[in-house]
Amino acid sequence: MAVTKQKKQEVVAKLKDILSKAESVTFVNFHGLGVSGTALMRSALKQEGVGYMVAKKTLIKLALGGVKAEGDVPALPGELAIAYGAETAPAREVYAFQKRYEDKVSILGGIFEGRYLDKEAMLAIAQIPSLQVLRGMFVNVINSPIQGLAVALNEIARSKN
Repeated sequence: MAVTKQKKQEVVAKLKDILSKAESVTFVNFHGLGVSGTALMRSALKQEGVGYMVAKKTLIKLALGGVKAEGDVPALPGELAIAYGAETAPAREVYAFQKRYEDKVSILGGIFEGRYLDKEAMLAIAQIPSLQVLRGMFVNVINSPIQGLAVALNEIARSKN
């Protein structure tokens, strides 16, 4: 059944609203992903505060025409969806599913900090750990010298006894 012109206009308006409010957008090719995989991905994305929307490529390109981002829109082959949310979360979560479903889900590019980015740049962003993990790594770096000093002092105390 064909989609009416009014329905297409509603989808484009919703896409424009999403694209204007999102801090980060990841373009996702989901060719070959089954219903169960899609449902699993949607629920995992939702738990991380990431939205996910499937639309026709032409409608997404129309909505992207209103986005004020630097650079050119990356190539968008295959079946297209957008994952959107805060900071690196959309790219990171889609990347986790890309590793899980190798030939069925892939990152095509995205919009990050007001610039269109290609596949390679979005993959690099996707591999940045979450803020919570980064904080843990920072604490570990700070704790390491202190822990080394404590071990050394403990060994000196043992040798004197």
